[in-house]
Amino acid sequence: MLVLMLAAAVATMVRAHTLCRYPAVAQCHGDSAAWDLQDRPLQVLQQIRDLLFYAFPNTFVLKNVCKPEVSVYLGQEVFLTTNNFESSLLPLTIPKSMAVGDPSVTSAHFVSGSVVLFVIGGKGYSFDYYEYTWRKLEGISGPISHISGDTCCFKGSFCLELANNLFAYLRGGQFPGTSIYFSDNGGFSFQLMNTDKLSHLNGTLGGIFHLHSMSQVGVLTVENNLGTFHYMEYPLNHSMGIPFSYKNFLEVIMKPYQRGFMVFWNQTSILVSSNSGQIVERVQLIHQKIVSDLDVQRANINIYSVASNAYELAFLVAEDHLYYGSQSYMGTFVTKLPHQRLWSKHTSVYFESIGMLQVLTPVRDAHFAAFDFNKCMVNVQATLMDKNLELQPCNVELLESTMINTMFTIDMNSKLKLSALMIPRMGENPTLLVMVSNPHALGFKASLNEFGNMFDGNSKYKLEIELKQQHYWGNSDFNFTTSIKRHAISSITVDIADKTLSCVDLKPLSTLISVGCDMTKKIVVQNKISACTVGILSPVQLQKNYTYTIEKEAYDPINRNGKAQDDLIVFYEYKDLGCPRLVYYDKPWKPVVELRKDGIVEEIVSAEYVLSEINGLVTYSYSLTAATANCRSQPQNWSTFESGIENEQPFLWNRENYVSCHEDNEDNPLLWPNVEYQVLGGRTDNRVIFGQRNGIYIFRLSVVDPYYSYCNLNTIFSVYVHGALPLERFRPLLTIFLMVITTLLTVWLAYAIPKQLRSEKGQRLLGFCYRILQFCLGICFCTWLRGKLRQCLRSRKVKDANRGKRPSDQKHPEM
Repeated sequence: MLVLMLAAAVATMVRAHTLCRYPAVAQCHGDSAAWDLQDRPLQVLQQIRDLLFYAFPNTFVLKNVCKPEVSVYLGQEVFLTTNNFESSLLPLTIPKSMAVGDPSVTSAHFVSGSVVLFVIGGKGYSFDYYEYTWRKLEGISGPISHISGDTCCFKGSFCLELANNLFAYLRGGQFPGTSIYFSDNGGFSFQLMNTDKLSHLNGTLGGIFHLHSMSQVGVLTVENNLGTFHYMEYPLNHSMGIPFSYKNFLEVIMKPYQRGFMVFWNQTSILVSSNSGQIVERVQLIHQKIVSDLDVQRANINIYSVASNAYELAFLVAEDHLYYGSQSYMGTFVTKLPHQRLWSKHTSVYFESIGMLQVLTPVRDAHFAAFDFNKCMVNVQATLMDKNLELQPCNVELLESTMINTMFTIDMNSKLKLSALMIPRMGENPTLLVMVSNPHALGFKASLNEFGNMFDGNSKYKLEIELKQQHYWGNSDFNFTTSIKRHAISSITVDIADKTLSCVDLKPLSTLISVGCDMTKKIVVQNKISACTVGILSPVQLQKNYTYTIEKEAYDPINRNGKAQDDLIVFYEYKDLGCPRLVYYDKPWKPVVELRKDGIVEEIVSAEYVLSEINGLVTYSYSLTAATANCRSQPQNWSTFESGIENEQPFLWNRENYVSCHEDNEDNPLLWPNVEYQVLGGRTDNRVIFGQRNGIYIFRLSVVDPYYSYCNLNTIFSVYVHGALPLERFRPLLTIFLMVITTLLTVWLAYAIPKQLRSEKGQRLLGFCYRILQFCLGICFCTWLRGKLRQCLRSRKVKDANRGKRPSDQKHPEM
């Protein structure tokens, strides 16, 4: 059935005679936000606003890769559409209050949201096409001509950060000294770039680009009619690309999806690169099965408009010819399509989708400011079936994989497995090609195996790819790989090495690989035995605004401003901490840290990590010192980061600033070997020793090993320490000393007092004491007698009073 369908499709394609089909003129209105200006003549519009125009004598359609329906047409007028030119449009204008001067556009670039950046008259502006508002770019003080950046359409903060990196520069600026501006917030503001790294360059600036496919910043310099790419990051910062002919200014197109493909063109030249400018070469022309370099000047043609997408390239020449081709790592091959009158000074071309080339011509209205658009679609696949082109049919029936439209992440010590399915054309034996754009960071192994048969007996093949950070393959020279501490980006592409130009609909399989932090990873401290499981604490109690007290002697204030003056009341965050882990105070302890990916435990973390108690508790120490940990340089500790602790910044000690003491360091020799070693995990068995205090500790844990993960892995957990006896009120040695002294003094007095009493002085002293005793007893006896006499007299007075009353006055109890 599949074969019959393919045969029917081929028959339909062969019957096609015309190159440009389905012409139409848009007649509807409504794609412009300036409703009040739409029915005015163009001359009236120019009196209140500046009419923008393209500064170069050709046309170009810039598409928003992430929003295909949004495009900018650059020509004698500038148009911005949000529905793929399906409705009439006003020419794009800018208010005269913006004082642009010369309203010529030299560059345009889409950023995230509904904003496009323009360079108009040497100044930078942003235009929100939904709000229809203009804003001058902040931070750019000198003249510029171009804004460069890359586009990433995958979801996530990583992709957004990639797309937000931009450069603004003046093409033709002289080295050294030309001003270059950069932005890391999507063009909201720019800063002047420090060009010290470029001070060794000579010539003029042809462009500066974020080449994310190789994790590089590339600088194109022009000197003596030769263009050369220089790179700013290791390991390419000490090398440069191969020089290529550069006689006139070349426009640079960075093809989407970070594969490293670039197009350089002007009216008399078109060049391509598949490796971010390291090698720039001519386009290959296929004519009657003969392949040769396309020399535009020798062919006596003038390139007027260029269209490209991730895999295809087309250009319209003023001599009324349309060239189409495909771009791959094996080369860029084009062929001249059958002749048909397409060109005019307003015509431009762009790809609406894979294999569908749109020829666009604005149509001016003599009475109104709005323009209509003449659009005609070129079905490239149908056109290439023309027998006069003598192209070989596609040698592959199917190439598919699940890795399309997905971005993957490879962390340190991790690997990734991908696969693809290929079905060759019957009787053909195509060669599969696997390429990575950044071999300095990403390495792979691939194997191709037969994977069953189709109903017609044709074989199926499965391609299996294992990807890993290049550093861990061990196959390349150490100076070839990028620094393992540095994040990197690479794309991987699966294509057919000997694919024919007829394979229009068989696009390569490509996706983006981030060699960096895997956001699905997190660390958790194991909690098999908690204070709740043994009944010391209750989950119900902990959830009811539970608080506990830290004695002022047990903690230091977080700001380190002296000792604590009062006890600290701490509210326990049960939602974040759960039940605290149970630890016996006198047993050296270290946490068991689990690494989890998507909630599943992958391994127990053996990397180095550090702890800090968030409330300032200091009643714990470490079992090792710098000497017993076998340090070869002075180890870091929390005092190294005291300035940050005063600012209450968490996780200050992390993988980015950690320096291992197990490596020689001439700038930091081991001078204090007895200092505490405060790093856990890794090659040592360092542990925490809790002091004689029962209670809750809340720790921050941060993995500091720079070779474990690109992520800043950290967590917060709680511990309940128990089993500590109350502290003695007296020191044992002092108590024993006092008891011995008291005993000796008692024995001495028992001997000395009787002996002294038998002497004359003793008798006098004894007599004096006897008289004192008699006097005291006399006073006490007299006081006793007076008390007894008063009591007796009081009782007699009461009796006499009772005898004087009449019987009728006495009260009788009720019967």
